[in-house]
Amino acid sequence: MNAVRKDIRRRTKEELRSFFVEHGIPAFHGNQVYEWLWQKAAIDFDQMTNLSKAHRSLLSEYFVINHADLDQVQKSSDGTLKNAVRLHDGKIVESVLIPTDTRSTACVSSQVGCSLDCTFCATAQLKRMRNLNPDEIFDQVATLNRQSLEAYDRPLSNIVFMGMGEPLMNYPNVMKAIEKITSPEGMGMSAKRITVSTSGVPKMIKKMADEYPRFKLAVSLHSAIEETRNSIMPFSDKFPLTSLKEAIQYWFSKTKERVTYEYVVWKDINDTQEEIQALVRFCKHTPSKVNLIEYNPIGDDSFAQADATAVDAYMRELSKHHIPVTLRRSRGKDIDAACGQLANKSI
Repeated sequence: MNAVRKDIRRRTKEELRSFFVEHGIPAFHGNQVYEWLWQKAAIDFDQMTNLSKAHRSLLSEYFVINHADLDQVQKSSDGTLKNAVRLHDGKIVESVLIPTDTRSTACVSSQVGCSLDCTFCATAQLKRMRNLNPDEIFDQVATLNRQSLEAYDRPLSNIVFMGMGEPLMNYPNVMKAIEKITSPEGMGMSAKRITVSTSGVPKMIKKMADEYPRFKLAVSLHSAIEETRNSIMPFSDKFPLTSLKEAIQYWFSKTKERVTYEYVVWKDINDTQEEIQALVRFCKHTPSKVNLIEYNPIGDDSFAQADATAVDAYMRELSKHHIPVTLRRSRGKDIDAACGQLANKSI
C-alpha cells in the first residue's frame, strides 16, 4: 500500500491516462475511471465494474476518493429534503432539495460556515471554517440528483448556490465544480439552469463576467440605501453600493444577462417608502428582476417579517416601473432548511 494516497479526483483525465501507461496498462482505462468519477459519481473503486479487479486494486493502492457522505436526511411537510453532508475531514455542510410539481431545485453550499457577517443569516453565525473543494460541491449535487430521481423520477432541473457560504469567496473551486457539473464528461447540466448567488463582491462579479460560463447571477441586496445595508450586512461597508452597481453594470455589458436581486422585507428595517423608491432606482441601472423573499426566523428578535401591506407596496411600485418581481414563499421552514436557516442545528 502506498504510504500517502492522493485524492484521485484532483487528477485530470490526461493524468489518469498517464498513470495507467506508467504501469504498463492501456491509456483508455484512464477514460473509464474519469467517466466513473464525474459522469456516474462513483465513490468507491469497486463500483468501477468495467475495470478488472487488478486494476481496481492498483487504483486503491495509489488513490482514495475523498467523497462526502450523507450523514442525515430530514424531510419537510412540504416535501423539501435537507441533507447534512459529512466531509472527509468530519466537517458538516447542508444542502437542500426543493421539489415542485414539475421541477427539482438543488440548493448547495460552497463553504463550511461563511466568510461574511450578515446579521439575519444563521450560517453567518458559524463563521468560515474552510472552503469546499470542487468535488465536495459536486458530491452535494450528485446526491441531490440521485434523491430527485428516486423520489420524483426526474433529474435536477436547477441548481442554486444559495446554501452555506459566499460562493465568490471560494471562486476558483466553485467555477471548477460548475465545470464538472456542466461538462458533457460530467453531469452534462446546462449552465443556464445554474444560479450563483452572492452577497455582492464587486471585484469577483467583474472577474466572473470576464470568464462568463453562462450561468445566472443573483445578488442578495436587501436594501439600496447604504446605511441600512451596512447595518444588516456589515461586510458591505467595504463594498459600497456604488461599486456594486458598477460591477453589475459591467456584468450586463459583458453577458447581456439581467441580474436577480434577492430581497427580504423586514418590519421596521426596510419596509418604508424611502426603501422602496431606493430599490426602484437601483434596479433601473441595468435590466433586472426582484425576488422578494419571505423572512425565515433564526432566533434573533431584532428581525421580523414585514407586514403584508409593506410587501404589497414593494410589489406594486416595482410593477408600476416595469421591473419584474416575484414573491418567493419559503420551503422547508419546519426543518430549518429555508433561506438563511442552514446552520447544522440537527448535528
